[in-house]
Amino acid sequence: MSPRLTTIYTKSGDSGSSALANGEKISKNHLRLEVIGTIDELNSLLGLALSYGLPAPLPKIIPQIQNELFELGADLATKKTTDANRIHEQHIQTLENIVDNINAKLGPLQNFILPGGTTTASFLHLARTVCRRAERTAVALAQSEVLPLFTLPYLNRLSDALFMLARWVNFKNNQTETYWQPKDTD
Repeated sequence: MSPRLTTIYTKSGDSGSSALANGEKISKNHLRLEVIGTIDELNSLLGLALSYGLPAPLPKIIPQIQNELFELGADLATKKTTDANRIHEQHIQTLENIVDNINAKLGPLQNFILPGGTTTASFLHLARTVCRRAERTAVALAQSEVLPLFTLPYLNRLSDALFMLARWVNFKNNQTETYWQPKDTD
């Protein structure tokens, strides 16, 4: 028996709507799809950073985060707001542990740094800004709809973790961080 051939296109979105995992149809410009799409964009950026090579332990951390982002997207697409959510408090704790572990090795940040450094670190800084956009959009959605419980804390911690991962990449590559030089206002 030969496998059934399927196509990637369904044509169901040609009218400007999309179906959530629970079957509900919403406009493609709905804030919920904007959050899900921005999380997908973030996930792609992490894949790009990973493809450039990362120092240990990031080759294990980044795919785990990518899987969690798929889980978060699934929670948002199914509109689950109960304990059945895939993202839980322990995911946030794991991100906090990443931040704390790297911070202990690098020492506290004394100045604001400019995003940049190595190519990989720059991709992680870009991923951080996309994560912040996902968070802002999720906050806007939360003003009119109930979100899965840990959506906002997870995105908030993830952006912090991505900042620290970018710093770690620069550190491991002996790349000096560039500090913000505020303009004198006198």
